[in-house]
Amino acid sequence: MCTSHDHDLGEAPQAGAGRRSFLRATALLGATAAAVSALPAVTAEAAASSWRPDPDSRRFTLAVMPDTQYLFDGPSIDRAPVEASLRYLLEHGREENIVFLSHLGDLTQNGAKEEFAAIGEAFRLLDRRGVGYSVLAGNHDVRSSTSDQRGATPYLDAFGPRRFAGQRTFGGASPDGYNSFHLFTAGGREWMVLALDWRLSPQGYAWAKEVMARHPRTPVILTTHELVVEDDALSAYGQQLWDELIEDHDQIFLTLNGHYWPAARATRRNAAGNDVHLHLTNYQNRYFGGAAMIRLYRFDLDRNVIDVETVSPWILGRAKKGLNELERQEMELSGDADRFSVEIDFQERFSGFAPVSARPARPVSKMLVPGTVAYWRFEQPVDGADGTVRDLSRRGNDLSLVTVGGGVLGWSADHHPDQPGHGSLEFQGFKSPLKGAYLRTVDGAPLNRATFEDGYTIEAFYRLPADWDPDHNAWSGLVSRTGTGGAAGKTADDPDEPLATLSLSNDREPQWAMRPLNQEGIATNWGQETPLETWWHLAVVNDGTHTTLYVEGCPVVRNPRASAVGITSVGLPWLLGGYEYGGKIDQILRGRLGDVRIVARALPVTSFMNH
Repeated sequence: MCTSHDHDLGEAPQAGAGRRSFLRATALLGATAAAVSALPAVTAEAAASSWRPDPDSRRFTLAVMPDTQYLFDGPSIDRAPVEASLRYLLEHGREENIVFLSHLGDLTQNGAKEEFAAIGEAFRLLDRRGVGYSVLAGNHDVRSSTSDQRGATPYLDAFGPRRFAGQRTFGGASPDGYNSFHLFTAGGREWMVLALDWRLSPQGYAWAKEVMARHPRTPVILTTHELVVEDDALSAYGQQLWDELIEDHDQIFLTLNGHYWPAARATRRNAAGNDVHLHLTNYQNRYFGGAAMIRLYRFDLDRNVIDVETVSPWILGRAKKGLNELERQEMELSGDADRFSVEIDFQERFSGFAPVSARPARPVSKMLVPGTVAYWRFEQPVDGADGTVRDLSRRGNDLSLVTVGGGVLGWSADHHPDQPGHGSLEFQGFKSPLKGAYLRTVDGAPLNRATFEDGYTIEAFYRLPADWDPDHNAWSGLVSRTGTGGAAGKTADDPDEPLATLSLSNDREPQWAMRPLNQEGIATNWGQETPLETWWHLAVVNDGTHTTLYVEGCPVVRNPRASAVGITSVGLPWLLGGYEYGGKIDQILRGRLGDVRIVARALPVTSFMNH
């Protein structure tokens, strides 16, 4: 905790000793040592273009620097640790895709002009490179008994709105200058850092609410000096912030504060029913006043996680000179509150204020790429009287309905988010006794005779229900060709297996198993286990020589290297949702099947239906 002579807030317990330390990679030492060497002078023109985070990458890093006050304390001013951290960010900005730095207040110990001059000079490293960052006043930077209406201070002279006016990320400041908001683009969307003063006035609260109202679809990271006091607990002022600002503003999903120690975390449910993650990070009580430690929040929007790490670049940079035991413990922290991951389903978490628009259905004509020989989509139920699904490629490969044991074929508006057609068939197969319904190509369909010597692409979307049971539902086919190996004169392996089938194993692994024209035995491609209640896209691509199976556009590891030319045929139908063994229907799919397309050539991933 940051106490001052005129504002005693009590003592916080000291962090436990004996932390185990480690380095992410040995190379980090050398890289950081190089980072702390002198940077060349940067012109104003170069500064405008030198810092360029990737705005579209779904992996990016927010850096956080807490209380640095003991490094800027009257005659005990030492800029080196702060400069080492800032140089580290510059050195690793591209590889880490560092988008922003937030300082959490108490930049200085006494709020004196000389102290601000020193830390202000350190931050010129970022100014010269055009790096986006925010600061805010802690209780040691200003008179702690005052709010954001306190007027002029050395803090405002050094880090007021004028300093940030040229930053690309600077959105604006409150009229008093003590509160600011900053916008950056990452993962293809806009994010906000809302940097709030040590104590908000009614005017400050009104300003913060107005800023968020002007950016209603922007996720907000709120930074302030005091909020969390210890694990699962807020300070009195932190509770006020929660009650008056955070709880009713669903945009705020993460808060960061310093002031107290040791580091801690809390999670609260807001008025919208969503979790808000509240983090306390402060290391001023540790070696060398915290040595300007930085915390790296690594966002990964694909994994739906924020991985958090805490390091001291200054100590890392000294490693070549040899570190003592204390320094080795302090250069990277591994405690539960210092190195952890936060799981957030970002799309779901932000859906209340920034819902993702559903991808519209795409016209059939857009799906009929050159070489298309069959295309089926299910935007309405199969007519029970007619029982026919038309081949939209108009190649005559229509499907007819087959029922077994009184089974039915249902329909759902549910579909893969990237599926061209908005609808799916709901197969309700059961193994013993066999029951369900499936589709087969009509007699005389051209597809029945096709052998695809020049290559092919077979695509399908599917989703398995929560009650999918391997004892009754395994090895059902999504798309399969009837006729057996034995009937084709190919008796290697099991002669009763069908000539081709894209099926799901008992572990829900997609498998493409078929007899190529150029070999007797069965060639197989295997995918990984696919979870239930999730839509998946599969593509089997043969370039005339080799076959590759793709799951969600990614090639699987178990793709055989042996040559595979064409698909053996005995002129019998193809099935959707059904699987034959020994020439008889043996299994029926339990799950939803979306658009299915067959193309008589190899397609690139960029031409798959989910692109």
